[in-house]
Amino acid sequence: MNRRDFVKQSAVLSAASLLFSSEVLGKPRLIERIGIQFFSLPKMLEHDFPGTLKMLSKMGYKEVELYGPYTFSTDAAKKSWDAVTPSLGFKGSGFFGRTAAEVKGLMKQNGLTVPSMHTDLDTLQNRMDKLGEAAHVLGSEFVVLPAIPEDKRKTLDDYKRMAEAFNKIGETAKKNGVKFAYHNHGYGWKAVNGQVPIKLILDGTDPSLVFLEMDLYWTTAGGADPIELLEKYKNRYRLMHVKDMSKKVRFSGDGGDSKQWIELFPYMTTAGSGVLDLKKILPKAKENGVQHFIVEQDIVAHPEIALKKSCDYLASL
Repeated sequence: MNRRDFVKQSAVLSAASLLFSSEVLGKPRLIERIGIQFFSLPKMLEHDFPGTLKMLSKMGYKEVELYGPYTFSTDAAKKSWDAVTPSLGFKGSGFFGRTAAEVKGLMKQNGLTVPSMHTDLDTLQNRMDKLGEAAHVLGSEFVVLPAIPEDKRKTLDDYKRMAEAFNKIGETAKKNGVKFAYHNHGYGWKAVNGQVPIKLILDGTDPSLVFLEMDLYWTTAGGADPIELLEKYKNRYRLMHVKDMSKKVRFSGDGGDSKQWIELFPYMTTAGSGVLDLKKILPKAKENGVQHFIVEQDIVAHPEIALKKSCDYLASL
């Protein structure tokens, strides 16, 4: 190839590359701001909080979701956390030894926002004022309950009482300028005496006070259909934990205890590399009101690799 042909061919390739880039850039992303739940990489955050935020930002994440307890959480919540941290291998949570204002500053430096904060039932019921104050500092819209304590979901009547409690929490949250959401776990999906326990909460709570965060992994493991739920409870699900399964698995029982959860941990995989039809589920989620798509891969072994893969996949949709 002579110099003239080389220059001509290079020009054609450059033009094609520019055209392709324009098409890609012109195509709107399904998810503009991809989120990450901090429980995916707690050890890194505990070891180097600023450095981990910088890493997440470079990966392409724009939103983060915190988990408690926080400095203002109830003593009961802190004691419960202290009881499980030896087995987890880390202690960090909340603001990781910083104030809400300091965390906000670090988030801003890295182009990150904090739309939601996970916390516990006791703090939601007894420290909503402090939780609301922190949420306002951080710019958080949602305060989220990640799980119902086991002793409060033994019977159908327990679920009915929890629905009432959720409505009250929702009212208090509204008064404090935030929104309350419930993140479903793996329990409550199997029918008991002809009733599905979790639906007593979904149908028994005020849609204007109690919002929802769908965990795709646990919803599927419980035997429920994510798309059916998104369509039936349109605009209730405002947040979603995006997880994938290496193969379709179900709980060995009712999904009500940690043993059953741990059994399924090995099947969690990066978004887009499993069997869940994310290309169908995620657009349907957005269509039905989900605003925040949050990657979660609980305490993943190599977050710098796994979380980058999930972010890249979601960015490609």
